[in-house]
Amino acid sequence: MKSYRYFDLLMASFVAVLLLSNIASSAKIIDWNTSIFGLRLAFDAGTLLFPLSYIFGDILTEVYGFARARRVIWAGFIWSAIMSGAFYLIQKMPGEEEWLGYAGDEAYSAILGGISSGGIIVASLCAYFVGEFSNSYILAKMKIATFGKWLWTRTIGSTLVGQGIDTIVFVLIACAFGVFPCAIAFSLIVANYIFKVGIEVILTPVTYKVIGFLKKAENEDYYDRGTGFNPFSVGK
Repeated sequence: MKSYRYFDLLMASFVAVLLLSNIASSAKIIDWNTSIFGLRLAFDAGTLLFPLSYIFGDILTEVYGFARARRVIWAGFIWSAIMSGAFYLIQKMPGEEEWLGYAGDEAYSAILGGISSGGIIVASLCAYFVGEFSNSYILAKMKIATFGKWLWTRTIGSTLVGQGIDTIVFVLIACAFGVFPCAIAFSLIVANYIFKVGIEVILTPVTYKVIGFLKKAENEDYYDRGTGFNPFSVGK
């Protein structure tokens, strides 16, 4: 595969944003004390960061193509699973006596336990997998259909699909595991979806700048005309 100057940096940044959003999701619930169409804007803190992973996905697919974006998506999936396993093992290990006095296992479980909670892990990994690959697939196909024109239609259009699938899958699986009450599933889906897509739209000018810079710096503007879109494939 062709060597690129910034691909590794983008991969590292993508994985870092993904892991940070997972930690933030477990660490704090944010309430802006406002509502949209009667839906309260209260969400986990990871919602502030997670949409950035879709922007990275847009950039990677637009510049480097679906096959290379697929490698990055899998890297994020694997390290998310590893992080969840690591936090689970840490949770099960005995705490030091002084630490137990001022913090303790209950505080750890309350703040970071969600990262290793079975329901959250299953919901998060399933939603991430189908959402990210849907986003990348839609963008790659739209780029061919539009002959590379109207970038904003691809970045926003792919996010509308990817984030929609991601949000629905995550909330429904989490509710099935009892993480969230089923009664609030609809409001969670709508509020999170509106916020995530809103971030993508607001940051569209930044996405344009980054994509323009990378296409010029890497001398690459990949079209996935001969690409196999099987998410489990290791080749083109």
